Amino acid sequence: MIENFRYFEAADPFGAVWNVKFLWQQNAISIRHADAVDVKFLLGFGEEVQEKVISLRHPDLLALSARSGRPITDPWVSRLAALHLRHMIQSWEDMDQMLVTPSLDELTRYNAMIEESASKAGR
Repeated sequence: MIENFRYFEAADPFGAVWNVKFLWQQNAISIRHADAVDVKFLLGFGEEVQEKVISLRHPDLLALSARSGRPITDPWVSRLAALHLRHMIQSWEDMDQMLVTPSLDELTRYNAMIEESASKAGR
């Protein structure tokens, strides 16, 4: 589990460890006219730097919130995005894309990870 979504490390399949820094979270309607929340990260490995935006569809967040009974909050959305980005780095899936939208099934898996981590921590 990612304890701090603002800064974390993730290893890719090739053995490189990427430093990931949270940059911002913004409603995508204001920048792309999309019904989503965009979470932007900066990835660095040695001299290489990449920007990645994880776009979480608002209808998916509403459905997941209703199912889980969890309110939609900035930290929750950022954690979901960080977990998807970690998955991307570890699997190298979609790493050629700058803007990536995870599916509702993926978000459901990440939410289960967040809930499991919270229950272990006694929260």
